[in-house]
Amino acid sequence: MQNISENPTIEADVIVVGAGFAGIMAARELKLAGRKVALLEARDRLGGRSYSKPIGDGKVVELGCEFHGQDDSVSALTARSVGIGSHKVYDTGYKLIDNDGTLSRWKGSIPKVSPLALADFGQAALRLERMRLEVPQEAPWQAPHAPQWDNETMWSWTRRNIRTKEGRSLMRLLIESGIGASPSEVSLLHVLNYSNGTGGFRATTTVTGGTLENRFLGGSQNVAQTLAATVDADTYTGAEVRRIEHSGDRVRVTGPGFTAVGRRVVVAVPVPLAGRIQYDPVLPGARDQLTQRMTMGAAIKYLVLFDEPFWRNDGMTGLAISHTSPIRAVLDGSPPDGSPGVLTAFVTGPPARVLARMTGGERRELLLRQLVHYFGPRAGKPYDFIEQNWMAEQYTRGCYHAYAPPGLYTEFGPSLKQPIGRIHWAGAETVPVEFGSMSGAIYSGRRVATEILAHDEGELSEAALAELSAG
Repeated sequence: MQNISENPTIEADVIVVGAGFAGIMAARELKLAGRKVALLEARDRLGGRSYSKPIGDGKVVELGCEFHGQDDSVSALTARSVGIGSHKVYDTGYKLIDNDGTLSRWKGSIPKVSPLALADFGQAALRLERMRLEVPQEAPWQAPHAPQWDNETMWSWTRRNIRTKEGRSLMRLLIESGIGASPSEVSLLHVLNYSNGTGGFRATTTVTGGTLENRFLGGSQNVAQTLAATVDADTYTGAEVRRIEHSGDRVRVTGPGFTAVGRRVVVAVPVPLAGRIQYDPVLPGARDQLTQRMTMGAAIKYLVLFDEPFWRNDGMTGLAISHTSPIRAVLDGSPPDGSPGVLTAFVTGPPARVLARMTGGERRELLLRQLVHYFGPRAGKPYDFIEQNWMAEQYTRGCYHAYAPPGLYTEFGPSLKQPIGRIHWAGAETVPVEFGSMSGAIYSGRRVATEILAHDEGELSEAALAELSAG
């Protein structure tokens, strides 16, 4: 791996833009297939939205993506293939739910709410489970009821199908926590497609048996870096791509101080950021309209470190959720051996946009006050406090992923992954299996590599046919 300034002129078969999981996997698969690749990354690190911070003694905390769900997820299988295992998120004891300052404890997977609200929410959740089974993961716009579901926001569906205030509030909490957006901003079809990739609607915010059950040993960025070892000599950091020229049988990718030329290019950055690159010739209207509409979720993540996970001694899992606080969710983020104690807090959706306008000191005070409310006075005295505002990240601009507003899938869905000449699209949002996740990104990288190899074979066949005809 080298900085682009050390080699400002590059030539390869395939130029890959973005060294998150999608770009790394595309470059890796293509190189293993015998293609010469160049992997360009604007940051000074690899991993994209996967960002693990060392805290000493070989341990890390996760500033970005961290959960891989079950052992058979795409990312878990991929990690094991390169010798990286997982550990369980701590989930023993009571969980907390905060309803306008009133704390309630519960155990299991269902938050403690009134029986009426629970029944109300439960019937709606079961209905969503049935509906999602009709949605093809790689083409949600082909679902039988796609036009109807895509033209409705998740919030309008919630108001029609959940009658209790507490049940609606719980749905809002789950959508904001899982997608990083308000239910009023997201299409119903998108929620169905997203929950398809997580193993079901209820699994999206569940620890044991859900998407939050497992983390990677050594951190998720360790997985990305290990996969990238195959293309280490072909990886260039500090390479901010600003322009892609594509015509004839060549592409030319340029940015400040460098030029990369190849036969094809893979754009493996979040869809909204892909729209900020200048293309010559300009992209078709459908692709450009898509990038104007797809929006990154809003998320700020906090890691609060203590000498020990004291909440465990009090019989708590460390998980807390709130209907009313901007701190939507808290989890035990401690290393496998429980030292140090780490509480991971998530501020997502509209509350994240509100907090982003506060000063750093105001945000810290608000968070610690909420943690004390949950876990007592010791929670207000951490020895370290780490904030990661993904909306402020220059090369991400939001988390956990981009989401589809009403009308996007049925109007522009195929453009998410449909190649344009010699430009190919990868990333967690390109409607892969396990949408928006590490698994989705890995899946998309493999998909686009297969796509390019198939195109190459087609070109070779046409060239051979032309040569025979000429002979």
